[in-house]
Amino acid sequence: MINNSGKGEKRVMIILDLNVLAPGSQIGQKIGQPVPYIEGGSETCAQSAKPPPMPQQQVVSNKVMYGAKAPPKTSNGPSKGLPPTPDNDMKCQPISAVCPYNSAGRIKARVTLKTPIKTWSNARGEGKLFSLNLVDESGEIRATAFNESVDKFYESLEMNKVYYFSNYSVKPANKNFSNVNHDYEITFNSSTQVSPCLNDSDVPTTQFNFIPINKIAENDPMSFVDVIGVCKNVGDVVTFTARTTNKELKKRDITLVDQSNTSVSLTLWGSQAEEFDETNQPVIAVKAGRINEFGGGRSVSMTQASIMLVNPDIPEAHRLKGWFDNHGVTQETVNISARTGTGGAGVDGNWMSFKEVHDAQLGGGEKPDYFNCKATVLLVRSENATYRACPQGDCNKKVVDMGNDMYRCEKCQAEYPNFKYRLLLSLCLGDWTSNQWVTCFQEVAEEILGVTAQEVGTAENTDQNMYNSFFKNATFKSFIFKLRAKMEFYNDERRLKVTIVQVKPINFKEYNITLMDNIKKLSDIDFTKEV
Repeated sequence: MINNSGKGEKRVMIILDLNVLAPGSQIGQKIGQPVPYIEGGSETCAQSAKPPPMPQQQVVSNKVMYGAKAPPKTSNGPSKGLPPTPDNDMKCQPISAVCPYNSAGRIKARVTLKTPIKTWSNARGEGKLFSLNLVDESGEIRATAFNESVDKFYESLEMNKVYYFSNYSVKPANKNFSNVNHDYEITFNSSTQVSPCLNDSDVPTTQFNFIPINKIAENDPMSFVDVIGVCKNVGDVVTFTARTTNKELKKRDITLVDQSNTSVSLTLWGSQAEEFDETNQPVIAVKAGRINEFGGGRSVSMTQASIMLVNPDIPEAHRLKGWFDNHGVTQETVNISARTGTGGAGVDGNWMSFKEVHDAQLGGGEKPDYFNCKATVLLVRSENATYRACPQGDCNKKVVDMGNDMYRCEKCQAEYPNFKYRLLLSLCLGDWTSNQWVTCFQEVAEEILGVTAQEVGTAENTDQNMYNSFFKNATFKSFIFKLRAKMEFYNDERRLKVTIVQVKPINFKEYNITLMDNIKKLSDIDFTKEV
């Protein structure tokens, strides 16, 4: 600081060095509360510029409840295992400014979503992870912790509390598995530091963008919506075993209604299904619920990225509860989750393009997602397309060559003098919007190649030109595919694995009916009338 010659008591600050963390156009607002510099009085000015504390909603068991009074203090409260850090020691950047070029910046954010720990095991080893949604007044971002970071932070971080986060890694967001509106996401590493914030009054809570229940049917299947309704009916907890993982799963369907006199089924999973309390028909607010379609009806399902609040203390909930208690409890409603039949074109299921699949983040839930599409085979990998399998009719396990003209099946615990070939193909499919690498097995692979697995396996060992021609001839053929999408983990990265469940030749008459139905929905054109 130097005196500005000829300007009386005014002083000039000369900046000798600086690091630009983010351009002003990206921040979009004034930072802090600037005050005139007074020598010897900076502490007084800083205190006078500090904004007054704001009241905070009371949080009970991670659910914001009706009638919550503002607590007498704004402290974020103690956090398990994390020592607090004085607020005036912390300089933070907004979440909207987080990017790989300023990942050293510290953020102050509220935890609005904390997923359960998810584990995986494959040929490369075992691992675990959990994810957080972090919110400040500038935006929202996803944060993920793996392995050692799970042990370090999972028990300490609590829903709806505010923390300082620093020394994290930043990478582009994987939009297939996150519905958070941010170009990047945070990954915790061995240097990541987290500490509780003592004053959280300036950090917003979960923000909703509700749509009426009767508008849910106008949104695409597998898209995400915010919805609020009164819990009118509650189903029993259903226990079943997943076919693909053999894990025991539990779910419960509840029915929500709102002022549009429309009801929808909301599916809860796991502990949320078991612990749900329907006492006094509570108001349920859901953020990022996923729309499902089955038999012509639409329902909403909770996912790991969804947030559910019971009786939230927000104006929409109070208005809805008042309507229901006075009128809605006795009114007839239209159930948009009721089945109305299967889809058109003679092919059951949900029709989607590959771009719609990516945008809807299919495969991120507890169960795999299924969809239909018309696509063209762009490329078939010929490497490792076959394997030698157990010759028993009900066993397809890979056999081990014992080197003595015998082949051992570990599943059957037996050795055989012969084997059978099985197909396992990796191919790239494309439609008019995008493309997708997919996997297919035996019967589906034989349908696409037009030859049997035995023919492919024999040619691989006797005639390489014929072997290569099988895959070349399959390219640029179009089919109707039924596909299964599920998120899997590879090198601590989440990837979408898509498998062909069924393949059919194109029946153009039936497919044209599907196209005309779609056009009709978009333009209200009646194709039954003569032109």
